[in-house]
Amino acid sequence: MAPYEALYGHRCRTLSCWTELGEQRVLGPELVFDSNDKVRLVRDRLKVVSNRQKSYADLKCKEIEYSRRFIFLKVSPWKKVLRFGHKGKLSPRFIGPYRILRRLGPVAYQLELLLELERIHDVFHVSMLGHYCSEPTHVVPVEEIEVRPNLTFKEEPVQILDRDVKVLRRKSIPLVKVLWSNHSSKEATWEPEEEMRQ
Repeated sequence: MAPYEALYGHRCRTLSCWTELGEQRVLGPELVFDSNDKVRLVRDRLKVVSNRQKSYADLKCKEIEYSRRFIFLKVSPWKKVLRFGHKGKLSPRFIGPYRILRRLGPVAYQLELLLELERIHDVFHVSMLGHYCSEPTHVVPVEEIEVRPNLTFKEEPVQILDRDVKVLRRKSIPLVKVLWSNHSSKEATWEPEEEMRQ
């Protein structure tokens, strides 16, 4: 007795046997024709579902081509690491701008990176790039910042500028205004005092 039959009390139905339990078994060429019909039916239904999903994906898909000389480079978000002076949702997602040297294929661009980023490969997929409109406030400098090969870095606190207490319904949270390295006092952020002591 097979283990499946011992466990469930009936024989295992395989893909080659599409009949219900208790029905008369189909043998010979009829079994092959019946199996082919079932496989064709499954294949047609999978094709319909695949086409429907592809039509949804194609709505969001678009050809991206950068014709400008400069472009922003996307910095991957990393949990619990301060990024360019801000934490979480408010951290900048792009650094730069960087000059485009040339286009390599339909989806890759080679950029002219600074010496601080020389350890990083200079060819990027279009999903890692962003449009650049010339404005001086857009530039996020990377001088004096040690950028890791995965395009992240750890920000260090320099000074506490102010203290405050945020009062909630049942508790109060002491906050400190922190000045971060490589940033001006305008970019100081409010952080929980307990978190900064760690």
